[in-house]
Parts: sequence; structure tokens; C-alpha cells
Amino acid sequence: MLSEIAFFGALETGLIYGLVAFGIYISFRVLDFPDLTVDGSFPLGAAVAAVMIIEGINPWLATGAAVLAGMAAGSVTALLNVKLKILNLLASILTMIALYSVNLRIMGRPNIALLSEQTVLTPWYNLDLDYHQVPVLMFTIVIIVSLVLLWRFMKSETGLAMRATGANARMARAQGIATGAMIVLGVALSNGLVGLAGALFAQSQGAADVTMGVGVIVIGLASLIGGEAVITPSSVFRALVACIVGAILYRLAIAFALNADFIGLKSQDLNLVTAVLVTLAIVLPGARQTIRARFTRNRQ
Repeated sequence: MLSEIAFFGALETGLIYGLVAFGIYISFRVLDFPDLTVDGSFPLGAAVAAVMIIEGINPWLATGAAVLAGMAAGSVTALLNVKLKILNLLASILTMIALYSVNLRIMGRPNIALLSEQTVLTPWYNLDLDYHQVPVLMFTIVIIVSLVLLWRFMKSETGLAMRATGANARMARAQGIATGAMIVLGVALSNGLVGLAGALFAQSQGAADVTMGVGVIVIGLASLIGGEAVITPSSVFRALVACIVGAILYRLAIAFALNADFIGLKSQDLNLVTAVLVTLAIVLPGARQTIRARFTRNRQ
């Protein structure tokens, strides 16, 4: 069984990666745009927020700047694809590689410590709560607000145009939708959410590191696919809820696997556990449908 600290730690990280899953949902599911920029925009958000915080800037303004930086990174990827006609996957890889150098430039060194700095979490520690419960409460509020805003946006005229672009770009253009602008907006919004996640993660963990984005795309996909395996995404709202549920379940599964003595896994096995969980998340929905079809045939 998980200890209380490990449980709340998994919830805290899962809520942050829920924002990453939101971003990947927009790019992969809504726009059908395979985007690896997130591996660079996650530490970009952390780097921008950390540098501004140590300069004495209000942490909320620093977090907002991190969102804008993530959106700028996403816009570069989208413009490479839309304007220069570079394949979307290759465009995102180019931006991701460039962001490694950009992040080093921003921070001036590989990592920045925030342990003694004021962050968005600092005022919350005055509440009558255990230390490890405070981030969970705040991040729950952040992700609920993000869910509601994103859900309402997807139901708006612009959101519907974006969804139409991802479903059938040719038909969307025939209806007068500027599909290029929708792609730029969608990828920018996706990476803005990832930048927000990176900023909150750095403030939660007390440090920003240039390598903290490695594997974020895999974690986000695991959360997205795993959530869809649990909650059928029959509507935008259910799909967004599935992102949150998938991210939390993923982190809880990781925490359980690494803390269960009878399994015998260690911290260096994290990537192995991630690969297994992603594989299961991909295979289980198809296996469930196969079993259901066989059961239906047998009853007939």
C-alpha cells in the first residue's frame, strides 16, 4: 500500500500532468497534429517562471509569462508546418531541439533552485492543512478552472472551427474556415497548457532543470490513452475528464509499482514501468471490444 505522502505526491504530479494531457488532447485528438514540441515547452515554462521568480517578479505573473512562452513555442512549430510546409512531426522535432538551447540561454545554467523563493504555493501553506496536501488542493482548483475554460472554448465558434479543421481540413476550407490559423492557434494553446504545467511543476518541486522535459510526450500520451480506456470520450467534456483521470491513474500506478516491495522495482525502472503502462493502455481497449464481440456472438 502507498504511504500518505506517496499518495498525495502522486496526486500532485498527476494533476500537473493532467494539464499536459489537455495540451496533447488538443494537438493529437482535436487537430490530428502529432506534436513533440511539448518535450521542449514543458522545461521552457519552468525556465521562464524560475528566472522571473528569482528576479523578484510576482510568481503569478511569472506563471503567466510561462504560458505565453509555451504558446510562442507552439506557434513556431505550427508556422513551420503551415507557412514553410514542413511535415508536422518534423517541425515539432526541430522546435523541440531548438528549445533545449533556448532553455539554457534563459536559465544561464542547467538548473535553478527555487526552495527559498516565493512561489504560487507559498500563501497556501498558511492554510490549516498538512504540508503535502496544499499542492493537491491548489492544483485541483487550477485544473478544474482549466477544464471549464477549455470545454467552453471547444464549444465556441472558434473551437468548433478548430475541431472541424482536425476532422476534415479540406471540408473546413470549403466552409470558409482559415485552417492554417486554426492550426497555429490550436498548437499554441496546446503548448501554452504544457508551459503552465512546467511552471507549476518547477514551483512544486522547488527547481527548474533543462532536462525535465524528457519523456513528457510519453507521459502525456499515456495519460490521454489510459484515460480514454477508462472513460469513453463520447463528448469533449468526457474527453477532458478522461485526461485528468488518466494522468492521476498513471501517477498512482507508477507510485504503486515503485513502492510495492513484492514487485521489486526501483527508481531506475521508471521508464520500463511507463512503457508497460502505455502498452496496456493501448492494447486493453481493443481487447475489451474483442471480448465483448465474442460474448455477444456466443449469446446469439
